[in-house]
Amino acid sequence: MARQDAPKDQFHAVGIIFFILGLGTLLPWNFFITAIPYFQARLIVGTSSTVGLEGNSSGTQRAGDEFNFNNWLTLLSQLPLLLFTLLNSFLYQCIPDKVRVLGSMSGILLLFILTAVLVRVEMPPHSFFSITISSVWFINSFCAILQGSLFGQLGTLPQGYSTLFLSGQGMAGTFAASAMLLSMASGADAQTSALSYFITPCVGTLISIVCYLVLPHMAFFRHYLERSWQRDSRNELETKAGLLGPEEQSGDQLERPGEEPQGPEKPMLGMANGTLRTLEEISVESSGKGAFALHNGTAISAQNGGPGPERPSLFSVLRKIWLLALCIVMVFTVTLSVFPAITATVTSALESKQWSEFFTPVCCFLLFNMIDWLGRSITSYCLWPEKRLWLLLLLVGLRFLFVPLLMLCQAKPRTRLPVLFHHDAWFILFMLPFSLSNGYFVSLTMCLAPKQVLPQESELAGAIMTFFLALGLSCGAGLSFLLKALL
Repeated sequence: MARQDAPKDQFHAVGIIFFILGLGTLLPWNFFITAIPYFQARLIVGTSSTVGLEGNSSGTQRAGDEFNFNNWLTLLSQLPLLLFTLLNSFLYQCIPDKVRVLGSMSGILLLFILTAVLVRVEMPPHSFFSITISSVWFINSFCAILQGSLFGQLGTLPQGYSTLFLSGQGMAGTFAASAMLLSMASGADAQTSALSYFITPCVGTLISIVCYLVLPHMAFFRHYLERSWQRDSRNELETKAGLLGPEEQSGDQLERPGEEPQGPEKPMLGMANGTLRTLEEISVESSGKGAFALHNGTAISAQNGGPGPERPSLFSVLRKIWLLALCIVMVFTVTLSVFPAITATVTSALESKQWSEFFTPVCCFLLFNMIDWLGRSITSYCLWPEKRLWLLLLLVGLRFLFVPLLMLCQAKPRTRLPVLFHHDAWFILFMLPFSLSNGYFVSLTMCLAPKQVLPQESELAGAIMTFFLALGLSCGAGLSFLLKALL
């Protein structure tokens, strides 16, 4: 993974650190959406002492979702991402890396501690809703800053480390669903189970902070970081002041000033003019078949070509990739319109109380994350339809059929639409292709986009696709309110 003249990554320590950092960037979103039954029950009964992660309460049945928590959670998780994608250029120039990364992780940690504390605090539903939604907004704002900053530093390393980071992000959803299942299966009382669940991301975030503090002391990481200074003197003052201490700044800059990375180990990721190359939900990298890597909605540019003699035209590049940009908007609009706003409200038709408690964590969240991961991984071996982009647009458009199919499952509460698919098997049957197609088409569109432009236009193409990816997430979150009202 490293060049022969570079220090070795002893025990793959840098790779492990970036895997953990990748996991930490998407923990907040996944831990919140996986615990939707808990939040819904709190908003109805207004007491944490009788509500568990499965959403059941002693002596009180869930009567409705008057706060539309699923919809607000989805919307206020995506809007900060879109906002800070646009504002990141200012943050990148004004705030050092170390301040952005450690400040974001510290904010996430404090807000997760607040969420854990609220498990034991009884309060009216309106107060609980206001505090929780505010936490969601600020946590996802911190996550947007955190992802952009880490991808900027990751751009100085060989391409293999981006795969490790993305793999960590891909594990976040499965990790959150597994943590909920373990908490529920532990046999502890409802309050203890919920408390242990929300303490888990606190520990994970704390570990991420420690890992980031250790990173500048790794000779392998410093080697590639110093190379990035030499290639772009504009970043030198910011990165020196932001990441390395005075001793490291003065003692480790021994590289030959004219040397450039060579061969396939040239860094593959980066931020051009401060433009964020990342968003939220990412797919595995496509093994060199595409110049983008994306996982759980996080996209990064992966093009080797440097900038050309002329500055690429925004409208010229957009004309070349508009169809793929439309596809990525459609994919996430469909997915976020029903997941988790609709899918998390689907209940089991079976009479087994134990299965009913585990139905949502297993059939909604764990199943979606695992199959979505599989769909993204397929692009490492297959990029069909690579040549017929109009066929791709048609296939992506067919995903809109999943919206009525999932809405006609046993989602509650509902007052307008009938339930046509009562059995649990129907919901699982619909979720399988829904998850698989989401992962595959997201990864496919991001891999094909740079192939439509010249090498010197790839940076701008990455920024355009990233913006439309965030736009699709926000459109889907907004549409979820309408679909919920139609139930």
